[in-house]
Amino acid sequence: MAILEELSEQEIIRRQSLDELRNLGIDPYPAAMYPVTHTTEDIISNFESMSSLQTNVCVAGRIMARRIMGSASFFELQDEKGKIQVYVKRDDICPGEDKTLYNTVFKRLLDIGDIVGVKGFVFRTQMGEESVHAQELTLLSKSIKPLPIVKEKDGQVFDAVTDAELRYRQRYVDLVVNPHVREVFIKRSKIINTMRDFFNSKGYLEVETPILQPIPGGATARPFMTHHNALDIPLYLRIANELYLKRLIVGGFNGVYEFAKDFRNEGMDRTHNPEFTVMEIYVAYKDYFWMMEFTEEMLERVALALHGTTKVTIGDKEVDFKRPFRRLTMTDAIKEHTGVDITGKTEDELRKICKDLGVDADETMGKGKLIDAIFGEKCEHHMIQPTFIMDYPIEMSPLCKRHRSNPELTERFELMVNGKELCNAYSELNDPIDQMDRFQDQLRLSEKGDDEAMFIDLDFVRSLEYGMPTCSGMGIGIDRLTMFMTNQPSIQDVLFFPQMRPEKKAQKDTAEAYTSKGIPADWVPVLQKMGFNTMASLVNVAPGKLFNDICGYNKKNKLGLANPSMDDVKRWVEQ
Repeated sequence: MAILEELSEQEIIRRQSLDELRNLGIDPYPAAMYPVTHTTEDIISNFESMSSLQTNVCVAGRIMARRIMGSASFFELQDEKGKIQVYVKRDDICPGEDKTLYNTVFKRLLDIGDIVGVKGFVFRTQMGEESVHAQELTLLSKSIKPLPIVKEKDGQVFDAVTDAELRYRQRYVDLVVNPHVREVFIKRSKIINTMRDFFNSKGYLEVETPILQPIPGGATARPFMTHHNALDIPLYLRIANELYLKRLIVGGFNGVYEFAKDFRNEGMDRTHNPEFTVMEIYVAYKDYFWMMEFTEEMLERVALALHGTTKVTIGDKEVDFKRPFRRLTMTDAIKEHTGVDITGKTEDELRKICKDLGVDADETMGKGKLIDAIFGEKCEHHMIQPTFIMDYPIEMSPLCKRHRSNPELTERFELMVNGKELCNAYSELNDPIDQMDRFQDQLRLSEKGDDEAMFIDLDFVRSLEYGMPTCSGMGIGIDRLTMFMTNQPSIQDVLFFPQMRPEKKAQKDTAEAYTSKGIPADWVPVLQKMGFNTMASLVNVAPGKLFNDICGYNKKNKLGLANPSMDDVKRWVEQ
């Protein structure tokens, strides 16, 4: 009875088919290589020449639909590249006297979702559909869990799988039943490869830096902690790779970049995941003005590679990544959208400005976070077209070089697109004494209660003491860039396997709760499999219907249980 507690009726039937296949001497999971020669895309794109020559092909994929008829049938085969119809004729795949492969295996024991191989030739049916005429059919993997059914007619999809819980938690199912989802991830790969090719063409070196770090530096964020047993020390999952990349600039590399997984133990929403991908690049002897032009060129190239145009649809807006982008100082942006000039304001004055503007602020926030709060709430959402926000107050940028003409500011920019930050860049701070003072300021913020304040990395300061050349660095979130470039509304749509809360399991009463009311123990898993997981769920159920349903279930699944009487069932539901 244990299997009844775990499996649906369809799953039980498929396992029975699995046993029958093995009894027929068919291995449902063969180990041998299958000699695929073509994809569905190969066949469709070269169909005219292939069909005129009746080209032999060998394809493999999932059965996604079937039309079972008499001695000939059709099924739809889906592989990585698309779908194609397969024509199966009994006497072709069973040329001898034994017709078991068609009559029993194909018609009864194979299911939608099974992976099969087909050898045959290309032809067009009388209805004009491009097809493969099967001459050999091989089961390559039996699917024992049914896929959600998606209907398609004349190119239109009906009953598409849209449930986010299923799509994100079971991405493997999403990719099978929603083939268009694959295109998002193919484009994600193309974005990364375009960027990588661009950097390599400039002579910059791709590197790898530690994910486990003794100090989580390079950003202001709450880290994940772990423990290294062999060294008996605490370690952190990196929140940024910046400080290690700049160590490599100290070491003599002129340009280094890394596509990195970073981790921040913070909130999750439509645009944030605790594990995310970022690209950071650092180039010696450059400044943030050079990096603005470099970033423009990179993003224009990405847009063209994906879309053939610099114009990209994001939501209901058209965003143009054609160079050059608008440039605006943070002070001017706040003044433009609030009418307030924050130049030279003290922390108390900024706190009052926040109050007057209706911007949330608390006592742990220093000048930098107060200014950031004003900008975030009053300005960000206006920045739809790519806009460089420049020259941040020094309190907001502990790793950034002071502005060459205003020591109260830093040489930093963030690129805003569609109301969101897309990338962050500096003229990097290479003065070790100034850097140590900035770290000390961060320590004071931490002591005030700011749990996102930056840690002091003494080894990084030591590396600067040996001398780091003038340098500019830039970091860009690959997940958000992919959202923009593929017009996806949520970060979960561009991550194969986003973080999810643990699955909720249906509440079930114990077997004793049923047996104490006179229900035989053998019938408890049956009732729960039918959806009656608690005794309370049996209340007010029509006894006659329940009697017919459970007796029918017993017979259909060949359980061999003694059926209860109608009076027994009445007592069950009248408890």
